[in-house]
Amino acid sequence: QVQLEESGGGLVQPGGSLRVSCTFSGGTFSDYDLGWFRQAPGKEREFVALAYYDSARTQYTDSVKGRFTISRDNGKNTVYLQMNTLKPKDTGIYYCYADPSGFGNAVGGRSWGQGTQVTVSS
Repeated sequence: QVQLEESGGGLVQPGGSLRVSCTFSGGTFSDYDLGWFRQAPGKEREFVALAYYDSARTQYTDSVKGRFTISRDNGKNTVYLQMNTLKPKDTGIYYCYADPSGFGNAVGGRSWGQGTQVTVSS
């Protein structure tokens, strides 16, 4: 089955930058849309960004547009989230997810990673 593993989280100052990574295994990478959610303490998990299976289209929640960039490397089976101009409101656990694109052979529901902590504080 699909497995996802996040890395790259840590503590950064407001205005700083951080890149988190998610490695994919257990399936055909190009058959899946991959993206990121995040969850702050005491709050619901919220969508952050998505990179579609063909790497040509992306989607972001309004609060991160212009600051975050999602990308994927098909050779490394990895999706990245580059986070710039970080704010305290960006603090939370960042989770990678994978959805079958519907255009390949993959079937089933959404897969999740275990998450990586991002803390933005001075």
